Amino acid sequence: MLHRGEESTDGADGELTVPMAWLYAEYIADELLRTGDLMPPTSFEFRAGRDALALTIFLSDTDGELSGIRVVTQLETWLSLTAYDQPWQEWVRGRLTELAVVAAESGRPAPDLDLADEAWRWLQETELLAPDLNAVPGGAPVVGEDEGPKVWTPAWQLGLPLGHLAIHLF
Repeated sequence: MLHRGEESTDGADGELTVPMAWLYAEYIADELLRTGDLMPPTSFEFRAGRDALALTIFLSDTDGELSGIRVVTQLETWLSLTAYDQPWQEWVRGRLTELAVVAAESGRPAPDLDLADEAWRWLQETELLAPDLNAVPGGAPVVGEDEGPKVWTPAWQLGLPLGHLAIHLF
């Protein structure tokens, strides 16, 4: 179905521009996390993992063609990008800036980029209560999950390792 109207069109022929690349990246991230069964899909932690992983998948696609056939071949790339010692946050900012410049030069709407920006904004601005791993003296195990010290953590700092672990478990 075509949607006509000034706000929802790309200006060329009146057709709605569907953000397929972002939606596909989000679908892949969702499937990886569900397969790993690490968090309930209704939790904020799951959303943080899905958004961090979807950003990684979307932004690492330099050819602009996410392909279902290539998903397995991309797992190593996504693992390296989400690894603990990588500057993921800076990489995301840089790629979003690059894509924004390309979109501005083309003059066409970029709904995929808009959704990626929205996910990135949520990951940065939202804080989730998480275990404070630095506060456990000597790294001693805590008896219950909810018994240890907690600290407010930006969602991306929780979602990124969750996404990384989901890729490993896949």
